[in-house]
Parts: sequence; C-alpha cells; structure tokens
Amino acid sequence: MLNKVKDFIAQHQLMSRDRLQIVALSGGADSVALLLILRQLGYRIEAAHCNFHLRGEESNRDENFVKSLCKKLDIPLHLIHFESIEYAHLHQVSLEMACRDLRYGYFRQLRQDLEAETVCVAHHRDDAVETLLMNLLRGSGIHGLTGIRAKNDYIVRPLLGLSRQEIEEYLHSIGQDYVTDSTNLVDDVVRNKIRLNVLPLLKTINPSAAESISRSAGYLQEAEKVLSSAIESQKTRLIRTNAQDGSESVSVSELLQLPSPSYFLHEWLAPYGFNPTQTSQMMAHIMGESGREYPTATHTLYIDRQSLVLAPHQEPMKTMKIPETGLYRYDDDLRFDISLTDDLTISKRPDCVTLDASKVRFPLTVRPVATGDSFVPFGMTGHKLVSDFITDLKLSILQKRRQLVVTDRDGEILWLTGLRSDNRYRVSEQTTSVLRIALR
Repeated sequence: MLNKVKDFIAQHQLMSRDRLQIVALSGGADSVALLLILRQLGYRIEAAHCNFHLRGEESNRDENFVKSLCKKLDIPLHLIHFESIEYAHLHQVSLEMACRDLRYGYFRQLRQDLEAETVCVAHHRDDAVETLLMNLLRGSGIHGLTGIRAKNDYIVRPLLGLSRQEIEEYLHSIGQDYVTDSTNLVDDVVRNKIRLNVLPLLKTINPSAAESISRSAGYLQEAEKVLSSAIESQKTRLIRTNAQDGSESVSVSELLQLPSPSYFLHEWLAPYGFNPTQTSQMMAHIMGESGREYPTATHTLYIDRQSLVLAPHQEPMKTMKIPETGLYRYDDDLRFDISLTDDLTISKRPDCVTLDASKVRFPLTVRPVATGDSFVPFGMTGHKLVSDFITDLKLSILQKRRQLVVTDRDGEILWLTGLRSDNRYRVSEQTTSVLRIALR
C-alpha cells in the first residue's frame, strides 16, 4: 500500500519531502488513510478540517474525532466552521457549490498563510470513476471523461491510484477506525446512485469494472493532451485579435477547413460562457444571413459576413446634447470640439468635418445610428439609408453598432462621425462662416 502511493506521488510529481503539505481531513476512511500514509512515508504534514454544520450532531462528532486523531498522532490541526446554508442563500448557489467554494477558498488561504506546498485531498480511483460516469450521463465532452486529475495547481490527490476497498482494507489491517457520513449511504443524489447502484451492477458484468474505466480515463487524459495541443495551435493560427475593442474574429472559410469546426468552436467559446446548444446553433447558421448574434453574460458572438466575431460587452451607446460651441466629453475616449471659424478650408481629415454654419441649427445631438436613418452623402444629391451606406463601406458589425451620428435641431444628420458629412451642409462659394466639429 505505502509503495503504491509512493510510486504514484513520484510518477505524477505531486509534492516534495522538504515542504509542508496540508491534508484535508474530514474524518472519513479516505482522508484518515491519506493522513496516516503520508505520515508513514515521512512527509511533513498538518491537517485541516471544515465543519459545515449540515448534519447536526454528526458534524460535531466528525470534528471531535478529527481533534482526537490529530492529538493522538501529534499532528497540528486547523479547524474552521462555516454557515453553509446562509452562504448558499446569499450567493444564490446550490448547497453543494457553496460548500465547495467555502472549502477551497479556506484551503487556498490556509496554504498561503502556512507557506505550504500543496493541499492533499483524499479522492481515490472510485471517486474518479463516479465523476466520469456522472459526466457521461450529462453528455460531457472529452474533458469530462478524463475523470479526476492527480494534480490541479496546488491541489493534489495521492490516493487516486487506490480503490475504496483497498483503503478500507488498509485501515482494517492497522486497526484504525474512522467516521462514516450517513448521507453517503442514501441513494438520493446522482453520485450516490452511481456509487450504490450503478457501480455494483457493472461489477457483476466485469469485477474489474472500476479499474477498467479508470484505465480508459487515463488513456483519454493522454489523448486530451494531444487534442489540446492541436486546438491551441489552431487558435494561434485562426483567431485574430483587435487590440482596440478587445474583440476576436475567425474566418468562416478557414474554420470550415478544420477536421472538426464544431469542436474548435466549443473550445474557443466555452471559456466565455457559451454552451453546446449555442455552438450547435452557430454551426447550423454559419453560412446564413449576417447579423445573427449569440450572447452570454459577458460576451456576444456575431455572425458577420465571412467571419465570426466575439466581442466583450460594452457600455451602451448614449445620446448627448450639444447646446452651443465648445468642448464636450462623450466618454473617456471621445470628445467633440465644436467651433466657429471664418477659415473656409474644407477638412479632409476623417476625424474633423467642416459645415456651412448658416445652415446648422443648434442644439446638436450626438447619438448612435437608428433604424431608418437617412442622409444625403457628400457629393451626392439623393437620400441614402445610413445602414446601406455603412454596408457599402464593408464595416464590421461591431463598427456598425458603435457608429455615431451628429444631428441638428430638426433631427437631420449632419455627419456620420469619421465617415461622411451630409451634402446639404457642405461649404460652398456662398459660405461665410464654417462650423468645425472635430473628434478629440
């Protein structure tokens, strides 16, 4: 038993002997075995116990057992109490998620305070198999079918190569008792149903079912490394980042040349909160009309002609009134400088427009483009929809959504900022005074 754990730690390079290791000690068979095995292997350890106060007197029993065990073994114990139900209500999460957040938040802080190398948790092979089967039932991708990893940052699992039966037999052989969580004995949640019903049934088909499933998870972990490397290479090649607005884009034609465009989409977009249903819809409409969008809490994915554009949510465009000449702040990055001049030189800069002042009536308004907006583009005589004008310029969908116009008192468009002024307000031979609008 000791050699098996020792070899597993070495194989996965979990921790070193010259650093302090924290053992998450619940009092159950798994964590008690972990504590004793690491102690026998000569690791410098301290224990940490969380009392979530969810099982009444049983929770207090667990705490007292842990205190007694650590005192007997002369192992320092760190103890914390949590009001788990209140935390779940406050943060609007499930009780299971609340306990997880509290537990790992405490472990993270304790590790920093003690300057420990790792936090050792007592997951074993059967736990990993249960996790794999749960994820399989949920329709998980390859990541969910790799079980539980031996190391995740500073969280390590030295017992992952052992079965639950091996752990219990080890404790029995040395005469070590432990506590049992009564909630694990009732098949009222998915994990318990798998542990109490599904795995025993699978073992009637193959007595080594858990070991075989665990071995398959190991193969998938290795396959995942190859796949992840290929995906990262594809991301580097396909994703183009716009430093100005923080958006990312991928060419549809390049995407469709990949062996699995849908899997690439999933890997690209899942970190931003997109779910498999959304990515499936994207694939179904990827060659459809431009303008479709798929939002999450933080980002939106747009189908924009021949590209997919992923953009972080931005502050909504606002409307600003300009009562007279002067310098006006629209936002942190944009100001409008309005001035009168007798210099009749026509500006050719995209960030500055010159208009016949006699034709402009204050107050002016700066606002985003609205449906149905039209104007007479400079150099033309007839009206044109702003949407058509922007489309002709082949602007990206993000540029379209962030486009501003400046209008006069009657709502007539004077200027599509940075693009084109209205021909009706141009400077002509009859102009005597010029209104300059410049972007700062």
